[in-house]
Amino acid sequence: MLDFAIFAITFVIILICAVLYLYPSSRRASGIPGLNPTDEKEGNLQDIVNRGSLHEFLAGLHQEFGPVASFWFGSRPVVSLGSVALLQQHINPNHTTDSFETMLKSLLGYQSGMGAGAADNVMRKKVYENAINNTLRNNFPLILKCVEGLVGKWRSLPEAQHTPLCAHLLGLSMKAVTQLALGERFNDDSEVIRFRKNHDAVWSEIGKGYLDGSLERSPSRKEQYKKALAELETVLLSAAKERKTGETAAGVFVDTLVQSSLNERQIMEDSMVFTLAGCVITANLCIWAVHFLSTSEEVQEKLYQEVEEVLGSGPITLDKIPQLRYCQHVLHETVRTAKLTPIASRLQEVEGKVEQHIIPKETLVIYALGVVLQDAETWRAPYRFDPDRFEEESAVTSFSLLGFSGNQACPELRLAYTVATVLLSTAVRQLKLHRVGEGQGAEARCELVSTPKDDTWITVTGRK
Repeated sequence: MLDFAIFAITFVIILICAVLYLYPSSRRASGIPGLNPTDEKEGNLQDIVNRGSLHEFLAGLHQEFGPVASFWFGSRPVVSLGSVALLQQHINPNHTTDSFETMLKSLLGYQSGMGAGAADNVMRKKVYENAINNTLRNNFPLILKCVEGLVGKWRSLPEAQHTPLCAHLLGLSMKAVTQLALGERFNDDSEVIRFRKNHDAVWSEIGKGYLDGSLERSPSRKEQYKKALAELETVLLSAAKERKTGETAAGVFVDTLVQSSLNERQIMEDSMVFTLAGCVITANLCIWAVHFLSTSEEVQEKLYQEVEEVLGSGPITLDKIPQLRYCQHVLHETVRTAKLTPIASRLQEVEGKVEQHIIPKETLVIYALGVVLQDAETWRAPYRFDPDRFEEESAVTSFSLLGFSGNQACPELRLAYTVATVLLSTAVRQLKLHRVGEGQGAEARCELVSTPKDDTWITVTGRK
């Protein structure tokens, strides 16, 4: 079973790419079909750059060579797996750490916890997951308030008014996640705006430049990144101290960390991971979900009927969310169709095997999730948005094997699903969503998390 490391787990790939570039080796992925290096020093780096993204490169690679294929970062071979069956076969010996969290912290330069024992890693992971669970349980009314404020704003707009989803839903995500993470100080919009400025600067540069070296070649960019990161860290440390010494009621994310045995540095690092990943994953899940709903009146009406049946005239509550099965299918299909997190990876810690191919120890193994999520052998009509496909057990099983649902789903995805469920259920009860222009589509930019290349627009009309 794959550990879910996905929401922006491209961190894994980019960091290890840098390591492989700096520490070349002559080890080959023997017998695995794939590309020869186009450059003795850089391997297939330029091929990846030419395709525009690692996901697009992998899509072409698997189309040419099949579900298991190899290529080169520097002087080191890399193996990519592009089918559910191969991913299921792949042996991952490391179950004591979360690879997404570990690699994100490495990219941020965080070392506390690196090299810790299995028991310490399990304890810290449990504290982190409990913090998110406690936050959702204690602050569900806050999520509902933020969502109702946005939907109320949409309802007040003229029917012909074009509404930019990226702008509105990034704002919703930032406002909700900062308050969920750090408490009442982010009731102030000016605090949220300052935090978002630094958040965006850090997120846009994480990993960027590790592939092409551009960050190292630009002292001004690197200085801006360091400044933004330092300012975020100062805010997180200050917020944790305020919550520890103040008289505020315990209930937000950082409160659980403060009450644990984690030290000040560890609390700051885990708060950084939660705010960075939580904001971006939540925002983009909501953006894509509303976009896809706006393209299908049939899906909207089916979702509306379920919401009416489950909720009646009452508000949505945390315990009602599991009963909204069709809404869950809509979100599953959103993740799949949008390729929300298109890449994952593991460093092969012991020798492994897929089919007849041996994967040597310390080989970088990439999970080409964006390829698998739209593989015609796994999904019927793979490019069509069709939530009904998740009525089939085979689709649910495949989705779970990829780490997007069930026990393997990461805590940040649970947060994103919760916010998105509140948003969709609230919106369809009051509004009908319409895309702008019959031919309008949203082209994805597949980076750490897939996001529309350009803002996507809708119009709304009130339900009678």
